[in-house]
Amino acid sequence: MPRARRYALTESEACDVSFVSHRGNAGGQPESVRLADHTTFRVGGPAARFLRATTQEQLIDEVRRADGSQEPLLLLGGGSNILVPDAGFNGTVIQVGTRGITAEVSTCGGAVVRVQAGENWDEFVAFAVSQGWVGVETLSGIPGSVGATPIQNVGAYGMDVAATISSVRTLDRSTGALTTFAAVDCGFGYRTSVFKRNPGRWCVLDVSFQFPLGELSAPIAYPELARALGIEVGERAHTKSVRKAVLGIRRSKGMVLDENDHDTWSGGSFFTNPLLSPEEAASLPPEAPRFPAGDRIKTSAAWLIQHAGFVRGHGNARASLSTKHALALTNRGGAEAADVVDLAREVRDGVSARFGIDLEPEVNILGTTL
Repeated sequence: MPRARRYALTESEACDVSFVSHRGNAGGQPESVRLADHTTFRVGGPAARFLRATTQEQLIDEVRRADGSQEPLLLLGGGSNILVPDAGFNGTVIQVGTRGITAEVSTCGGAVVRVQAGENWDEFVAFAVSQGWVGVETLSGIPGSVGATPIQNVGAYGMDVAATISSVRTLDRSTGALTTFAAVDCGFGYRTSVFKRNPGRWCVLDVSFQFPLGELSAPIAYPELARALGIEVGERAHTKSVRKAVLGIRRSKGMVLDENDHDTWSGGSFFTNPLLSPEEAASLPPEAPRFPAGDRIKTSAAWLIQHAGFVRGHGNARASLSTKHALALTNRGGAEAADVVDLAREVRDGVSARFGIDLEPEVNILGTTL
């Protein structure tokens, strides 16, 4: 880390300010155009044209070129939230491979951190924890790229990424202009944003975060995580301990990528947790989970799936629910996209018939709808 510099703010107040620059491994151009080799489901046929953009300039130029020629375009980050057809993609696939983290760290203002869209999310979380930047430790182990996180407003264990985002810099594909969204303009909600509600319009270039500095996490909201940490709900823990506990919990559920574990050959949580009106929530069995969410009530998609009769491992030798977590649909080694879609429809229809609730997919399904 560069040597700290001293900046006078007033005659009686000053801050220690340091600057951090970190660049991850961008890698070379992909050897395979088969999308199964670039997605966590490990499903999907070839792209007509596949390239990895390793600089913002290259990313912007290639997106503008494809849009100018009205060529079908798929922007691919870590490939962790997408199911690609076996026929592949008849157009250009641009894998966002931009790398770089820059930060201005102040003892007064915390860390203002700008991260390129192609950075690996979990590697960034690990780096943030190592630097004493507080706020994303509970989001450890989530696969994918930094640029994808504001689109989905990823979250886990009581924390959404929106809580730490200060701005998102984008390319507006409808105009070709560069546009920066302040956090307040991103339309963040539960697993959604203005970017998700307008699919494909904006290409995320980089994301800026604002972090407080420290060693203790935000108050722990989830009982499961609190138990793993040996604390009470509402108490704080060391951020490194929180990251370790979260990774342990996620591994136990098959939610940390492992080439040798088919339970992790998935898109993570396939369905979002439903947000219900009070009347809808009242119609659920008394033992169904309920969590306040503003004027709505959130329930557990995994609970609904299991209590609609779908046990862990339900499915066949090609595609099944995870043997560790009912909310993940998995590729057992030879699945095609149609196998996963058929299983998703079976689960969705079963939950609807049992509880009258229509589960919404969290995974982006190309080429078809549920």
